[in-house]
Amino acid sequence: MRGRSHPTYIAFILHRVSGLLLALFLPLHFWALGQAIQGEAALDGFLRWADNPLVKFAEWGLVVLLALHLAGGLRVMALEFLGWRARQKDMVAISAGVAFAAGVLFLLNVG
Repeated sequence: MRGRSHPTYIAFILHRVSGLLLALFLPLHFWALGQAIQGEAALDGFLRWADNPLVKFAEWGLVVLLALHLAGGLRVMALEFLGWRARQKDMVAISAGVAFAAGVLFLLNVG
């Protein structure tokens, strides 16, 4: 159990969970794209719904998930190809910082 509180294990879990949540989002994404194919009225209705504050918050969460998954994937690739085994905690901190920064930048740009 001691290893489960290690930053690299937490990064491992966050990378897997963010990937799973992004995969679960895909059907909704394809449905939204389908609204554009169905015509202007269907797309306008979807865009009005997407203007809801709860949906805007969910968009922020999606951006954070994407950034977290990307940063975690880059961390894994660095471990595999660069062999930075001694600096794993640094890579976890950098990947978390990149994901947090992406979320903050998105929030600042949404307004």
